[in-house]
Amino acid sequence: MSEDLVILHCSPTMAGIKTASLFTCPMEDQEELTESLKRFNAILVPKGLRIVPVKYMEKRVLIYMYRPDRLAKDLENPLTKALLTELGYPVGDVELCVAHMIYRVNASDKFPHEIGLFLSYPPRDVEAFIRNEAKNAKYVGTWKVYYDEEKALRTFAMYDKCTRVYQEVFHKNKAFARLVV
Repeated sequence: MSEDLVILHCSPTMAGIKTASLFTCPMEDQEELTESLKRFNAILVPKGLRIVPVKYMEKRVLIYMYRPDRLAKDLENPLTKALLTELGYPVGDVELCVAHMIYRVNASDKFPHEIGLFLSYPPRDVEAFIRNEAKNAKYVGTWKVYYDEEKALRTFAMYDKCTRVYQEVFHKNKAFARLVV
C-alpha cells in the first residue's frame, strides 16, 4: 500500500480534522499488505491513529484509518449511541465497536449504513440516510446531507483543501511521517 494512496484518502484524518477515513486499496499479496500496515502503524500509533484492514476481497481490501480518542468522543453522542445500540453494538468500548463494525461489513453483502458514524458524518444525517433508505438527500458529497447543507459544504471544501495541500507537500518532501498530526 503506497503512501500516496493513504494521503489521497486519509489526509483529513491524518491532519486531525476528521475522526476516520475508509478506502479501498488494491492488493496483490496479503502478506505484503500486512507488512505495509505494520509499517504505517509504527508511524501512526504513537501519534494517536490506527490503520486496519476491514474486508479482504479478491484483489483489494477495504482499509480503515481512525483516531481512537476522537472516535470515543463521537460515539458518546446520544443519537449515535441510540443508533448503535439498536444495531447491537457494544456501546461504551471503542475497540469492540470497531470490531463489531468490521464484523458487520463482512457478515453481509450489503454495506452497514451506520458506518458513517465511524467516519465523522453527522449522526442526524446518518439516521436520515438509514430511515430514508438513502433517498431524498439535500446534497451528496462525502456523505448524503439531509440537514445542515451549508455546514456540510464547508466541511467538504475543508477536506478537499486538506487533501490537495497534503498531496502537494508530500510530493515535494516525501516525508509521510511529518504529515501525521
